[in-house]
Amino acid sequence: MPQNYVYKVAKPWLFFLVVLLVSLLFLSNEAEAASLNDSQVTDVGVIIDVSSRKGKEVITAMEIAVQNFNSSSRNHKLNIHIRDHGKHPLQAAIAAEELIEKKNVKLIIGLETWEEAGLVADIGSRAHVPILSFAAPATIPPSMSVRWPFLIRMTSNDSEQMNCIAALVQFYNWRRVSAIYEDNAYAGDPGKLVLLSEALQNIGSEIVYRLVLPPFSSISDPKETVREELRKVQDQQSRVFILLHSSLPMAIHLFREANEMGLVDKDSVWIVTDTIADFLDSFNSSVISSMEGTLAIKNYYSEKSSKPYREFADQFRRNFMTRYPEEDHFQPGIHALRAYDSIRIVKQAIEKLSSNIGSPKVLLENILTSNFSGLSGRIHFEEGELLDTNKFRIVNVVGKKYKELDIWFPNKVIDMKEDFAGPVIWPGNLNRVPKGWAMPTKEKPMRIGIPKKTFFEKFVKVESVENSKEETYTGFSVDVFEMVRKNLGYNLTYEFVQHVGSYDDLVYGVCNKTYDAAIGDVTILYNRTNYVEFTQPYAESGLSMIVPVKSEDSTWMFMKPFSTEMWVATAAAFIYTMFIVWFLEHQSNPKFKGPWKDQMSTVLWFTFSSLFYAHREKVYSNFSRTVVVLWLFVVFVVTSSYTASLSSLLTVQRLQPNITDINFVRRNNLKVGCDNDSFVFLHKYCKKYTTTTTYRFGGFGFAFQKGSPIGLDVSRAILNLSENGDLKTLEEKWFRPSTECSTDEISPESLTLHSFWGLYLVYGSTSAICFLIFLFRLVKHFHDHEETYQDNTNQRNKGWKKVIRLARYLHERRERNISLGRASPSARAQDISDTWGSSMPVYVSPSDSQENLQVISLQDEIEMGHSLTTNNK
Repeated sequence: MPQNYVYKVAKPWLFFLVVLLVSLLFLSNEAEAASLNDSQVTDVGVIIDVSSRKGKEVITAMEIAVQNFNSSSRNHKLNIHIRDHGKHPLQAAIAAEELIEKKNVKLIIGLETWEEAGLVADIGSRAHVPILSFAAPATIPPSMSVRWPFLIRMTSNDSEQMNCIAALVQFYNWRRVSAIYEDNAYAGDPGKLVLLSEALQNIGSEIVYRLVLPPFSSISDPKETVREELRKVQDQQSRVFILLHSSLPMAIHLFREANEMGLVDKDSVWIVTDTIADFLDSFNSSVISSMEGTLAIKNYYSEKSSKPYREFADQFRRNFMTRYPEEDHFQPGIHALRAYDSIRIVKQAIEKLSSNIGSPKVLLENILTSNFSGLSGRIHFEEGELLDTNKFRIVNVVGKKYKELDIWFPNKVIDMKEDFAGPVIWPGNLNRVPKGWAMPTKEKPMRIGIPKKTFFEKFVKVESVENSKEETYTGFSVDVFEMVRKNLGYNLTYEFVQHVGSYDDLVYGVCNKTYDAAIGDVTILYNRTNYVEFTQPYAESGLSMIVPVKSEDSTWMFMKPFSTEMWVATAAAFIYTMFIVWFLEHQSNPKFKGPWKDQMSTVLWFTFSSLFYAHREKVYSNFSRTVVVLWLFVVFVVTSSYTASLSSLLTVQRLQPNITDINFVRRNNLKVGCDNDSFVFLHKYCKKYTTTTTYRFGGFGFAFQKGSPIGLDVSRAILNLSENGDLKTLEEKWFRPSTECSTDEISPESLTLHSFWGLYLVYGSTSAICFLIFLFRLVKHFHDHEETYQDNTNQRNKGWKKVIRLARYLHERRERNISLGRASPSARAQDISDTWGSSMPVYVSPSDSQENLQVISLQDEIEMGHSLTTNNK
């Protein structure tokens, strides 16, 4: 009874509540309809991985952007429809078709991989729906704008990021690297690998190994799978690992297992791209600890505390913490900022449409003409791609976080001293730049191949120790290597491994990794550089023939002390002396008088006999005496030099090889003996043998595997030893010349005019001055004679008649001197005495000359200091 009463009472109240709810719903629909009539709603599709960190940031940022836009706009509203692609490009394509057909979206945003973006772009092009993608291909296809005209990329390609990595590799001089990336069912990431390979080739480095990890979603035991893959790179010498692309779970497992296997340790280098670096803020301390020492390339964006950024960051933290409380980090990253900017792009494009909201091409054009400063940077498109995204932050994972080292942009050269904000922390807390190479240890020392038997033991000699299995290694090459090892600056553990075989096989052993290096008298040859890398040569090498020598005999040996130009200069000086002495002496010296033939023979005999100091003719003129004294000094110097040079030529044995070069052997088809091993010709048998022209090779060097940084260090050490003279000391120790071959026995060369031109210049100029003074005084005497003649005859003839009189005057002086030379000695002495006693000219009767006047003066034969005076003039 009571229960029925309650039921009867409650039933009217229930009916009343139902009527009230229906009324409220009706009123709400009318209000919403009225609101929709007042504003236009644009549906926007979002395709993203909602379970990933990137997807969570994108969704949160877009919701904030849509909320802010809808609250500030009265005429336009945005309504986003979020779909999860589940990490499968096909599901992304299906979601795009569903959004276009059922939700009638005007725009699709999202898509984290290029595989997803490519499939959705095909659908968007057919449906004329713009696709705003967060992914871009590694390389831009030439027909991209034609194939996908409605595709807009909110990022740029990876070419500049690969150039940034190459700049790091070049700066630290790492030659060989290993590339790691995660594969998937849609061709993996070959584009980045190609770009990285090209960038490394441009700086002289190369990718020596590619480690392709399976898709993380396809493996059941990530720990064991990753360890199995890492064992492949553990056997490689290169320790520079570049992680091009991977999912976050795969990257976390990769670094954890690499740490346990000792691959993130001393002399190892790890570099990660933005696919991992952009999420460093979201990693917990254990993940960061496993990555300590890693270099990371992050997309650059300004983190300055601007008001729009602070407002967005505060709102993002609140919403993200509320929606995803399981996350450890709540700060927005580059993907959240780009997602917010993408909604702003759509907002501005829609506001420009006014009433033409249904035109996809107009919407596309409005998006492509966007130009504003967003939270992620400058928003400006060119050819469908966002510009100004080629700046990167180089960061170093340290402790529980990371620190920024530098900001890199295209064509920048990295300079650690000027650009880096601080020292780099390397894996294993290494206090120097890692070699990026598997360095030898005590457990695994460096295996160095060394020839067991050599033809010339001064380079390498292997000897067994008595009563022991140990062996000793000595020689020039071994000493050089030991000295180099001490100059490396770090400990190099090694062991020698004897090689039995040819030198080519020794080099190939380094190439196929039988040996880590090879030392000895290994010649640097062009074809060998295709297999190994050689250090700087520590000794010269070449190829030549050892042939017997023969003595050099010559009939004209006496002509070799002087060069041809020296002989010509000496002959010219001889003739010049003949002329000067004759001119100065033939008018006053009876020995040089007489017929022309007698005069020439006398002066020739005088000059020639002066070469041996055997001349007997006296000279009267002081000018002649000056010339003769200088000439005798020249003769003394020249004859002494000639005698010394000729003696040297006759006493030092001059040897010539029987065979001059290898072409002589080929032309005459001669037999040649040779040795399979290299050998050295020292100055031990130089008395009977010599070498022909040497064909130079690259020298002797140490061989290392290609890309080995140890080889570069050894080359620097060799250069250092060469500059400070240590190599020269070792050469003198091991290759001291034999006492049988004196290095002082150098064949003398012919003396040239260069050694005597000063002597000839002094002699020639002095004798010329004497000649000119004598000639000047002779002309002065003639002038005095002319004045007397003109006073007696009152005639003044000029021109050629005066020249004729000068010639006759000289001739008559000569004739008179000849007559004096034929007179008796007493008369000649009296005549000379009279002349010396008088300063007056001597006049003869007019009948003795056609000019009826002749003046004979012996004033030219007196002392150079006796001056001419005229009395009663």
